[in-house]
Amino acid sequence: MSGYIGIKQTKGWKATISVAMSNYIEAGSIVAGAGGLSLWVEYLHLNDIEIGLLGAVSANAFGAAIGALLGGYLCDKYGRKFIYTYDLLVYMLGMLFIICSINFPMLLTGYIITGLAVGAGVPASWTYIAEEAPHTKRAAHTGTAQLAWSLGPVAALLLSVLLAPLGLLGSRLIFAHLFVIAFITWYIRRGLVESSIWKEEKAKQESLRAIGQHSNTSLRELFSKKVNRKALLLLLGIYLFWNLTAGAMGFFMPYIYETVGGLSASTANLLQAVLWIFTVLSTYFVFMRLGDKKSRRAIYAVSAIMGIVAWVLLVYAKMTIPVLLLFVFLWGCSAGFGAQAFYGLWASELFPTKYRARAQGFMFFVARVAVGIWSIVMPTIISNLGFNVAGNMMIIFLIIAAVVGIVGAPRTQGKTLQEIERERYGSEESGKLDASASSLEETM
Repeated sequence: MSGYIGIKQTKGWKATISVAMSNYIEAGSIVAGAGGLSLWVEYLHLNDIEIGLLGAVSANAFGAAIGALLGGYLCDKYGRKFIYTYDLLVYMLGMLFIICSINFPMLLTGYIITGLAVGAGVPASWTYIAEEAPHTKRAAHTGTAQLAWSLGPVAALLLSVLLAPLGLLGSRLIFAHLFVIAFITWYIRRGLVESSIWKEEKAKQESLRAIGQHSNTSLRELFSKKVNRKALLLLLGIYLFWNLTAGAMGFFMPYIYETVGGLSASTANLLQAVLWIFTVLSTYFVFMRLGDKKSRRAIYAVSAIMGIVAWVLLVYAKMTIPVLLLFVFLWGCSAGFGAQAFYGLWASELFPTKYRARAQGFMFFVARVAVGIWSIVMPTIISNLGFNVAGNMMIIFLIIAAVVGIVGAPRTQGKTLQEIERERYGSEESGKLDASASSLEETM
């Protein structure tokens, strides 16, 4: 039973899609804020510090970081389904603050609340999808989260263009659309069944406790094991540095188009919408279709190189329409089958079930804190030192992520999560389980 009387169970691809909507809501929230940023700046007379603060505490940075840390812990302790029961209710509360904002404190409060809710849901979504997906189609299923992450901005930016004549009211309506999507998603998720792998792990831990043994499930073990530390360095090297560029882009790119490139708000938002459409297409046709069949290292390398070339063009070529179109094509495609898609996949594969979500929550926390700090200082850097200085830093971040990912890409393709865990951790965990089973048999 689903745990709710009269509620139909949500399984298979429908479950994957409903869980993946966390990413739609996350990216949609970031881009909805970005698309209407200039309108809120004008309405509330925001300065550079206040603009940076909005970017820092939102779903783009600190708010999501803290939410992920908390959500990862709750997800491992009480189950993946536990998060989906409450996170979108909190999210909708934050949306109401933003929709009704008449001053900066209200707007800031809304951004903080939505950021916390979004952060709690993201590691849970990657974990749940990977655990429930067939091992031969894990990239296809986890790619659904990446697809949703791309569709959110497309919808938000196209709405920004369509509702531009309404000014700030249009921005409020875009946030209202996210409120409606969140409610529909929350309703569908009520029928989700718990992750079968998590239930098996929970039963194993209870068996160990029944015979007086204790299996460490704390973050202390995450850092004490060499195999975990190597995975953390790999994944943070990929996601943290790539996200310093991508995270800043998600919130500030329309603002950059307008202030540096001289584009109108509508043109800037339309350009970003085209970028995200390319991301949607490349996610489906490259990552989801090829990620379980072709070399993941090669796919990642192509994406990383495309992203670097895109930013070199943006920084060193004049921001003409042809250059900007080439930029949105290169970056849009690379973002669909690159660092974030592979991070979501590998982060679920490289850690054991007992603290899989907490590991993701921790890494998401570190990455988003870094983006938060960068979001605070980036507007000031652009204003005082120029866009080229900030742009060169973005290129350096992308080069680091490229090298780390290409060199360290793990060979997990086509293997079950249990097989990957045995290969990485040896027979330690299975030995504990066998010992607990034998002891229980002796007491029967």
